Amino acid sequence: MSKTNPGNYFEDFTLGQVIEHATPRTITEGDRALYTALYPTRFAIPSSAEFAASVGLDPHPVEELIGFHVAFGKTVPDVSLNAVANLGYAECRFHRPVVPGDTLRTSSEVIGLKQNSNGKTGVVYVRSTATNQRGEVAIDWARWVMVHKRDQDAPAPETVVPELTDAVAAEDLVIPDGLDFTGYDFAAAGEPHRWDDYEVGEKIDHVDGVTLTDPEHMLATRLWQNTAKVHFNTEARPDGTRLVYGGHVISMARALSFNGLANAQLIAAINAGAHTAPALAGDTVYAWSEVLDKADVDAPGVGALRLRLVATKGRDESMMLRTEDGKYAEGVLLDLDYWALAPQA
Repeated sequence: MSKTNPGNYFEDFTLGQVIEHATPRTITEGDRALYTALYPTRFAIPSSAEFAASVGLDPHPVEELIGFHVAFGKTVPDVSLNAVANLGYAECRFHRPVVPGDTLRTSSEVIGLKQNSNGKTGVVYVRSTATNQRGEVAIDWARWVMVHKRDQDAPAPETVVPELTDAVAAEDLVIPDGLDFTGYDFAAAGEPHRWDDYEVGEKIDHVDGVTLTDPEHMLATRLWQNTAKVHFNTEARPDGTRLVYGGHVISMARALSFNGLANAQLIAAINAGAHTAPALAGDTVYAWSEVLDKADVDAPGVGALRLRLVATKGRDESMMLRTEDGKYAEGVLLDLDYWALAPQA
């Protein structure tokens, strides 16, 4: 009997299957430092313990996406080791800030299956939950991934595509205990723009770009213990290229969004996300955002902005998401819809 793990193929998944993922991971200050080294992030709350404490967050939380990447990485050996590509996210909520010393572990339930018409691959839908060392939910989300079949002649399962909401309702956002933006230091945060200054429909060109490299994206992917073959092994894809982990593009775009959205401090939820085209080393990533909605929340001086974050290969000053036929515009790499918390006054 083989003692190595070849990963699950499409026909290995069953509806309702629950998977407890190895290995629990303790978050450290090293994760914060490496994240800052990999991405041009400057948001004040994860950057400054003093600033975080001044808005009611003590101990000092790390970037929300650190927790997401670590929790996501736990799922890869069981869900997407044999993936063609990760396709999208939905219904992701950040239930509590992750701080150094927290140990995250993740479990997933298979909530949908759909074999593709080519008979060679299928789409697996899972709902994953990351808990901390006290058993408290830190993050939960749904995602879907295209996975190879081991045996093309294996019968297709009954098609079940789960119904996922378009967006997390503003009233369902989880606001960190004690969060208070009434004494917010705009000078320290880096921009004067308040929640009230943003208008629904407004688009923001974040201007700056970063060129992706193989060493950096592979380092990032190893940091999150993501073992998907397509990110490391040039033999895993017919064209011999290594795909950049989609989360690397998310973090890059989020960091670039600081220029224009420096006060969108905390990600409260990811409503939907799609990796619309592959990213490769050598691509230069730019980003722009659109304000989709605004909402009051139950915390002093805090408002929620619903934002569309778009990452592109090359700068697109037109900020066009889709063409007239409804397809994503050329160069669009990421379409991410999320809620962020910002100061109102």
